[in-house]
Amino acid sequence: MILALDIGNSNIYGGIFERPTRRTSKPDLGSMRVQFRKHSKTGSTSDELGLFLCGILRENGIDRSEISQIAICSVVPDIVHSLKNCCRKYFAQAPFILEPGVRTGLNVKYRSPHELGADRIANCIAATHLYPNRNFIVIDFGTATTFCAVNAEKDYLGGVILAGLRISMEALELKTARLPIVEIARPEHVTGRTTVENIQSGLYYGTIGMVKELTQRITKEVFEGEKPLVIGTGGFASLFDQAGIFDEQISDLVLKGLYIALKMNAEPAGKTARLPLSLSP
Repeated sequence: MILALDIGNSNIYGGIFERPTRRTSKPDLGSMRVQFRKHSKTGSTSDELGLFLCGILRENGIDRSEISQIAICSVVPDIVHSLKNCCRKYFAQAPFILEPGVRTGLNVKYRSPHELGADRIANCIAATHLYPNRNFIVIDFGTATTFCAVNAEKDYLGGVILAGLRISMEALELKTARLPIVEIARPEHVTGRTTVENIQSGLYYGTIGMVKELTQRITKEVFEGEKPLVIGTGGFASLFDQAGIFDEQISDLVLKGLYIALKMNAEPAGKTARLPLSLSP
């Protein structure tokens, strides 16, 4: 079994994959047996993380000796050191880290490729395997809302970053005298009749408007007007299932990408080119 961990600014999102028992013509994305989330806080010790992971395994009837490999992507550098020690102490192995210098299958067109978040890379790795030879935009609704544009040749063309839903809501509460924190939910009407409904409408329908506008502009700018596949992912993506802004919604895209990246980097060096110090093929 393979343990995949996405370390985000708000949560540790994890999954446990079982390898396929037989070969098929479809891309090998494993079979997800368990998914879980934990609040990601800086300062967590290797023992805290180890006990948490062992507890997840135990409650799902999995012995930790069954974990043969561990793959990690992180946008929180402070946690990575503790996680590495956790993997060595509790699983007797060094984890694979999705970081500059590893094989990704992508040709990153960033001016400084090392600046690109590993979670965004993992999303795009999965998307290129699920939808080969397609132009696509991945929209990840996490702590930040991010857009990634990739063409059919697997060129990572660039993207957009803006404040996520929760950050936007908390900013309203922190920077105003009387606006409350509200449940992030889909309101029935755009025009709210209470303060809570007003905020919910702004968050929900404002996000829909933003997605439509940015998708349209990205399509015109980098895909020359040819409609790309639009993929939604991340913790809040399911909120917009009925909004008609995605072609596909895949909540575990980042974990699938980690699984694929782990496999790519386990192959003989001659099969996939490696470029040093950049997130490149």
